[in-house]
Formats: sequence, C-alpha cells, structure tokens
Amino acid sequence: MKNLEFLIRNQKLVLSVYGLGNVGGPITAAWLRQGAKVIGVDISTTLLSQIKAGLSHSKEPFVSNTLLKGLQKNNLSLTTNGVDASRASQIKIVTVPVDTINNKVNLTSLISATTDIARGLKKHDVVVISPSLPPGTTENLVLPILEKHSKLRAKNDFHLIYNPERIFEGRALQDIEEHYPAIVAGIDEKSLKFGESLLKIISKKGVMTLSSISTAEAEKLFEGVYRDVNIALANELAIFSQKMNIDFWEARKGANSQPYCHLHYPGTGVGGLCIPIYPQFIIESAKKVGQNMEILEFARRLNDSMPKECVKNALALLTKHRKISEKKSKIAILGLGFRGDVADSRLSPTYTVVDEFLKKGFVVSVHDPFIKNDTTLPSAVLLSDKLDEIIENADLIFVSTDHKMYSKLTKTSFSKAKKPLLVFDGRNIVNKNNFKNIAIQTIGMKQND
Repeated sequence: MKNLEFLIRNQKLVLSVYGLGNVGGPITAAWLRQGAKVIGVDISTTLLSQIKAGLSHSKEPFVSNTLLKGLQKNNLSLTTNGVDASRASQIKIVTVPVDTINNKVNLTSLISATTDIARGLKKHDVVVISPSLPPGTTENLVLPILEKHSKLRAKNDFHLIYNPERIFEGRALQDIEEHYPAIVAGIDEKSLKFGESLLKIISKKGVMTLSSISTAEAEKLFEGVYRDVNIALANELAIFSQKMNIDFWEARKGANSQPYCHLHYPGTGVGGLCIPIYPQFIIESAKKVGQNMEILEFARRLNDSMPKECVKNALALLTKHRKISEKKSKIAILGLGFRGDVADSRLSPTYTVVDEFLKKGFVVSVHDPFIKNDTTLPSAVLLSDKLDEIIENADLIFVSTDHKMYSKLTKTSFSKAKKPLLVFDGRNIVNKNNFKNIAIQTIGMKQND
C-alpha cells in the first residue's frame, strides 16, 4: 500500500461521505482540514442548501465554515446521488442515522446508503461504516448488500471497515480530531490495517484496533449503555433522597469524592439518538439469543418515567403555593433540546413533559435559545427564543433542559411571571443564590416551604 496520507492529501484518492448531519458533517470537515477531496451525499436538499450558505451546523464550532471553504476551493462537492458518488470515489464513509421505531432498530437509511455504494463499488475500493449498530449488522446485513449489488467480494476485491463515531454534539470536530482514539475493526487483516492507517490521519489520539467488527459494534453500544444505566441509578437515588428529606446533590458530591464512585446526574429524562437508543439495540439482540437484559430494561423504564415523575413533583409545588384553575393556569417550560446547549430536540424528554401538562388542561409554552421552530410540538404550544414572552403570566416555571443560560437567571429574569414565583428545576441548573426566599424545587431535594 502506497503512502495513504500522501495520496489523500494530494487528492489522488477521493472520499465520499453518506449523510451530512450531526455526524457526517463534522467527519467531512475533519477530512477537508487534512486537504482531502470529498463528495458529500445527503438526501436532504434543504441540508445541502444550508451547507452551501454556510448555515448547516451552527452549534458545531468550525464545521459550517470548513464545509463552505471546501466548496469554495472545489475540495468539496455535494450531491443527492449516492451511486454516482460511489463511482467517483475510492473511500466511502457511511454516517447515516440508525434509530428505532417502536423500540425496533430502524436500518432503512443504512440499507439505502449501502445499496447506493454497492452499485458504484469498484475493485480496491474501501467502505467504512460509522453508525452505531446492533452487533453483527455490518457482517450480516451490510456485507451481503455490498457483495450482491456490486458482484464483488470483500477481502478479495474491496475493504470493509467498521469505525464507530465517538462524538458529543457541540464539540464533534474536536472529538474526532483530538479527544479520543478512533476505534477500528475490519472484515479481514488487510481491511484492519487499511483502517488503522486511514484513521490515524485525522485522529491525534491514535487508533485502537479491535479483533472483530461485531466487537467494535458492541464497544460503541457499551459506551452509551453505561451512561444510561448510571443515569437511571442517579434518578432512583434522587427520588429516594427527596422522599427521605436528603439533599441528593450534597450526598452525590461527597460520594464522588471517593475515586471509585462516579454517580451521574439525575434529570427530567434522557433524550437524543444515542443514549436512549443503544440499550434497545442490545435488548433486541439479546432476545434473539435467549437472554433478558433485566438491568438495561429497568434502566430504560426508569429513565423514560422521569418526565412524568418531574411533572408530578412540579404539580405538587404548584398546588401547595397557589390556588389554581387548571384550565386557565400557564406552565412555562424552559428547554426543548434533549440536553444543554444543543439545537437538537430528537427524543427530548420535554415532549413528554409538555404532553403531561396538556393532558391536565394547562396552557403550555416552551422557551429554547437554540430552537425557533419545531413541528413535533402540538400546535397549541407556543415555542419562542424570547424568555419574557414565554414566562409572561406563568403560574409555574419548569426547567427541563440544562442550557447554560439558565444558570444565570435571576428573580429579575422572571419578573413577568406570576407571584409568588414558583420554579421546578429538573436539571439542578438554576443558581439558588439568585433566588433566595423563592419556592424552588430541585429534583433530588425536598421542596422548600
């Protein structure tokens, strides 16, 4: 194999990236920053237009600007035609989303992208699969599609590599380039060696090679499962602490001063297309081999129940301090993003919070500094990035997402809300020193009198 880095940086080899969203956009940017020539493939013409305007990845530092510069220098081209992109490239990187529908893995986008690649696949090409997948998916689904539609054979004719994305929204490019070693596995030793050489080009932390693709698929899921289970533990202990009149946050701080304890944060729920999804992949896979994943299933149920648990506590706060007529009472919910400082609301627990209040007849409005439009919220719910508009005449303020701006709020910030001021903080993000003598209830703490 010739010097791979030289070939890529001198554009003797062309890369194509399938899916330019939260994962594919930053991955494309990482390769462009190394001087590569990249074909970006996405079925969304809206996203492609946003990339051309430099407006595609506003919450990911450097990504939008890097993509725009790539277009201007002709290092990046964009298309919706995956077959043509496969024909015109030697290295194909699949970053399309894989999620669940009714707790069943949804591989539609992966199958579509893989089929397009196969129809343009040539001898000596390289296919890199990056989505998080149930173990065995690459070898049992992707590989047969590639071989069927290309009439080629892996190992002999083309390389097949699994390289799971390891990014945190809001710092994706930095994660790819600087924060973690890249995980790489291959269908055979030649693919593994190629993958190792390839990923070293963009990963300053180097590459960790694993012995099989299914092991690498499992590794990626284990990362998310660990977090989901430990968040569930934190949620259960927070509920216990509240009932026992214990300050969970103080107990957590003390416990975590011991180096073997790493209690996570409790909260209104777990969202996004990662942490809530990965346990379902494993649960579904385990059932096929006759195993029940009792801890994972319990953790999922508990984390999914947290929006309702928090609404119940918020209503207790409301009824304790105010005589209300539910059909006229207004709830101001702060945060639609699935976690702090991201413009991504996919599977956000806020949706359940909204639904619970609506079921009880409340008027509901939602504030988010990053999300101005949302088609998932019911039409009766006002969504705005203007805080005053949302909290005006609100009977209760419910903090659902830990956006950093909420840590800077004061009594003055809520001057248009009804008095006495009532705040339920489902993320422990509000600075209590700014709200002395105010009835603020925080998850994991006894309600103030």
